[in-house]
Amino acid sequence: MEGIEASEVSHIALLVIGSGAAGMSAAVAARRAAERSGKSCSITLLERNARPGTKIRISGGGKCNVTHRGTPAELLEKGYLRPNEKRFLRTAFYSFTNTDLLDLLRSRGVETEERADGKVFPLSGDASSVVVAFEELLRASSVRQLFSCRIRSVERQGKKFLVTTAAGALLTADVVLLATGGVSWSRTGTTGDGLAIARALGHSIKGASAALAPLYTVKPPPANLSGVALRSVAFFATAGGRSVERRGDLLFTHRGFSGPAALSLSRDIGELFTLFGSVSLFVDLFPEQSAPELEEQLLLQARRNGAQMVRKFLQNCPIAPCRGTFAIAPHGTIPTALLPFIMRHAALENDVTWSGLVREKRQSLLAVLKRLPLGIVRDVPLDQGEVSAGGVSLSEVNPKTMQSRIVPKLFFCGELLDYAGEIGGFNLQAAFSTGWIAGTHAIDS
Repeated sequence: MEGIEASEVSHIALLVIGSGAAGMSAAVAARRAAERSGKSCSITLLERNARPGTKIRISGGGKCNVTHRGTPAELLEKGYLRPNEKRFLRTAFYSFTNTDLLDLLRSRGVETEERADGKVFPLSGDASSVVVAFEELLRASSVRQLFSCRIRSVERQGKKFLVTTAAGALLTADVVLLATGGVSWSRTGTTGDGLAIARALGHSIKGASAALAPLYTVKPPPANLSGVALRSVAFFATAGGRSVERRGDLLFTHRGFSGPAALSLSRDIGELFTLFGSVSLFVDLFPEQSAPELEEQLLLQARRNGAQMVRKFLQNCPIAPCRGTFAIAPHGTIPTALLPFIMRHAALENDVTWSGLVREKRQSLLAVLKRLPLGIVRDVPLDQGEVSAGGVSLSEVNPKTMQSRIVPKLFFCGELLDYAGEIGGFNLQAAFSTGWIAGTHAIDS
């Protein structure tokens, strides 16, 4: 249904603004809560785009990593590294679990599959199937949907809200639920509308910052490294005497770095960048071995194969080998394309052999293998992040209901709130979960 006319004025019991994962979940939950309590109320879902679920449709490369395997406790532990965010999301994750979400999708014909790393995707490999399932749920729930309808303002007037659309139409609502998302991927319509509304209604807003975003360096990596992946390495960044680190796969790009380790660490790096202005990136190719343990392996190699070129050894050397199993390569070997990069940073000639490697040069190689410089951060692009951090202060929202502690009958859910999870389906689960309890409690408010 298209947007309403400027001259139209109507009253709505529950107005949900934003038809992404959180908003659609909230509207469905609200109708079910109303039916359980025997209430008859109008529920309207407004969306600024021409159709719902725009961001879902392109998530996970169009495949939609909808959630993650595990109990609610396991999802919180693995997906949220900041204690306050973990505490805030606890009720939501236990109230509407990943199992609840998958059962809901299955009820509309969407089967899912778990991958070895715990990520859960639609079996079809098509993200739009998730949106279609929720569209069917919304229709079955008699939720009125209005598209191409952007909200200009929301004001509290007495016991009701006065809502003005960009087209000049006026709505009144008993309860308003904001589910407009953050500010990443602005092309999907997430341009901070909800944050401006929340601020105007008296809420504190933490400035938006990138999360799960690629990293751009001042000097891009060599062109021949673009697309090269380092598996299960330790990726870390330093600035102002501080250091942050993640273990995982790292991908070289034509502008800098991506892959799970870089995306996961991008939020911390962005904060360091804001504080200090210059952040240095490094990778440890042997995170399971301490520097003395790795040096012993290099010395052993020198004793056994003095005539072998160091470069040849590195070419066949396992990357990130497990502790005590140096000869086994569960994560593959050091990529050949990376060898000139390593040799150059260690100041070694390409044809140097182990017997020709003096102690000083061996120490240089050791230092590079444990702390290979990757460059200086130029930017952590907010608009390229899969999600954004920042948003409505968690302290101003009741985590058991998602209702504002400042404005009665105002609810928040999804990425609009000041949390950001790890890569792996945790953020979508949080959107569905916070939306579900917000919609459930909005009916009873």
